[in-house]
Amino acid sequence: MIGNDLCVVLGSGGVGKSALTVQFVTGTFIEKYDPTIEDFYRKEIEVDSSPSVLEILDTAGTEQFASMRDLYIKNGQGFILVYSLVNQQSFQDIKPMRDQIVRVKRYEKVPLILVGNKVDLESEREVLSAEGRALAQEWGCPFMETSAKNGSSCIWLHMIT
Repeated sequence: MIGNDLCVVLGSGGVGKSALTVQFVTGTFIEKYDPTIEDFYRKEIEVDSSPSVLEILDTAGTEQFASMRDLYIKNGQGFILVYSLVNQQSFQDIKPMRDQIVRVKRYEKVPLILVGNKVDLESEREVLSAEGRALAQEWGCPFMETSAKNGSSCIWLHMIT
């Protein structure tokens, strides 16, 4: 994915989609959880030594806004699927989201990254690294574990290269 494309961040509510996005765009961590409906960000980046703009759509994680997901997916060129390492249900929730991406895009190999967030809460882990790696391997996509709190934003580098 190259800049000026839309990257869509998907996942259940409370997994840290907004925290990861804001950490990348502004370099700050949002401590307070405030459910997102839809937030749009732009960040100037450099791709292959050329200036570019990465557009990021931070989506609602709550079921009440799930009907908007088809539109997000239709307009997106790349996707970051985020789950919380401390919430097994959030890991289960991303599987139908990926199925929805494939259905809407009508293409199995959509640019996608699987991200397990909140690695800073290791003592509360419910989803093993091996589970995330296995799912990413099944989907043929990159996988990483990260923490918005600790400033890990390397997921975006995968999206723009």
